[in-house]
Amino acid sequence: MKAHQVIVPKGSARLRLDVFLANEFSQFSRSRLQQLIRGGCVELNRKPARPRDVVRTGDVVDLREPPAEKIDNQPEAIPLDILFEDVDLIVINKPAGLVVHPGAGHAGGTLVNALLHYCPTLSGIGGKERPGIVHRLDKETSGCIVVAKNDATHRALSIQFAERTVDKIYLALVTGK
Repeated sequence: MKAHQVIVPKGSARLRLDVFLANEFSQFSRSRLQQLIRGGCVELNRKPARPRDVVRTGDVVDLREPPAEKIDNQPEAIPLDILFEDVDLIVINKPAGLVVHPGAGHAGGTLVNALLHYCPTLSGIGGKERPGIVHRLDKETSGCIVVAKNDATHRALSIQFAERTVDKIYLALVTGK
């Protein structure tokens, strides 16, 4: 488990804890930081914290980064439309109707299950339910999705998405009302 400690500087006073941490640790998304806070991995002045807590100058924030969770989803032989692949990442053309990761009502038949069949070693940062998944697309949305094969690539891609240095282009086709 990696441990980080930060003392809140004067310029960051009055920020919500999750916003402050997102500014300090660009390798984590704000939602991931909120998960860590709610999971008891963050303390504010040696006490359990909440995402909405407001930080003050001189506050001590301790963050413990838990090790990546073991992947326990089942691989499934679902065809993938691979647009690009190298040693670090895969870009998939996700069809409409395919759920990205297991969740309520979708234990299998997801992109994650297909990826685990195709490439059993994916980044563990997304946790056991979302191995390799850096971003998502809704079930009924088709398009490109980037998948990290290792943790270093996952962190780098997460930073790019968080800092909005990734260009995204959307095209919507509508029929009827």
